[in-house]
Amino acid sequence: MITYLKNTLQITLVASFISCYAQHADTKNNLLSDTKATKETVNLYQNLNKSIDKGYFFGHQDDLAYGVKWKYEEGRSDIKDVTGDYPAVYGWDLGGLEYQKPNNIDGVPFKNIKKWIKETYDKGGISTISWHIDNPLTLKNSWDTTPGSFASILPNGTKYDLYKSWLDNAANFLSTLKGSDGKSIPILYRPFHELTGNWFWWCKNNASPEEFKQIWKFTINYLRKTKKLHNLIIVYNTADFKSKEEFLEYYPGDDMVDMISFDKYQYTDPTKDNSFVTDVQKQLQIMNEVSVEHNKPMAIAETGYEQVPYANWWTKTLTEAIGNYKISYVLLWRNHGWLENEKKMHYYAPYKGQVSEKDFVEFYNKENTFFQKDATKLNLYK
Repeated sequence: MITYLKNTLQITLVASFISCYAQHADTKNNLLSDTKATKETVNLYQNLNKSIDKGYFFGHQDDLAYGVKWKYEEGRSDIKDVTGDYPAVYGWDLGGLEYQKPNNIDGVPFKNIKKWIKETYDKGGISTISWHIDNPLTLKNSWDTTPGSFASILPNGTKYDLYKSWLDNAANFLSTLKGSDGKSIPILYRPFHELTGNWFWWCKNNASPEEFKQIWKFTINYLRKTKKLHNLIIVYNTADFKSKEEFLEYYPGDDMVDMISFDKYQYTDPTKDNSFVTDVQKQLQIMNEVSVEHNKPMAIAETGYEQVPYANWWTKTLTEAIGNYKISYVLLWRNHGWLENEKKMHYYAPYKGQVSEKDFVEFYNKENTFFQKDATKLNLYK
């Protein structure tokens, strides 16, 4: 009887392993939601999926533009100063492009962003774009949550035409992103980010699920079908969520999404409060279930601990939070430096001499963390 039970248990475990492997293996063969995606975009997506068994790509917002106590120094990066290598993923924002301003919301010239995206592609790195788009109803910033703002851009809304003109401006910029090979550069595009929050005009507190899905579908179809952009990998992005149902409440459909993600920041002392780790683990567990069911890779699209005061945050807190979950990438927010309006330092990645520098080098040297040199070797666009 004992032998029978032991054999039965072994068979069950093997069957379970095969089933899990098959489900996970499917994500390597998934297709982009855009059936007309460029060859380079398809290759990047497939290679991102193939890489998740080995590790995840590390990213940093505005990495090449500025850092702590420096700005616009050619070839410089706080990450490179510390490790001798650049991040693999470079984050940029389109805020300000709606008005065709020369600089984005963070003061970075769009002409420079275009140049850096080209350089990133040429050396095999990855570019991701978000858009802190202004409120179309009030023309105030993204954080203005005036009721009715989201509804104003619906097809029968008062700001529908204005919103389309803003999409035109974004599409004009995105269409000019070309590599030295003349090919359109693939972009991980993350529209309406942190949608489960309540701080942006497009968040769930200002739109019903039906309204959100309608605008999402209109936006993606407009960029693809009207503006003929076929170099976008679409990233669905939330803030906090407690269940699969909450994560998927505003989900616009598998034909409108290529990757799923959430943003999560550390606000408490990790040596006294482990809630960041447990919360990230809970959300990754939920998102992993969605990833398997919907055949979409997953990522942590923004994270960080402002000023990184805990010396071992990288190899302890962040590494423990990600755990064994197979994510495509994790991106740290920007290293702005001194914030005059808040009278404090604002940065999320270490710089030379910063307290967590040594630990970050150890994090960099881990086999499962991929930076620019790793991405270059992987030849992601081929």
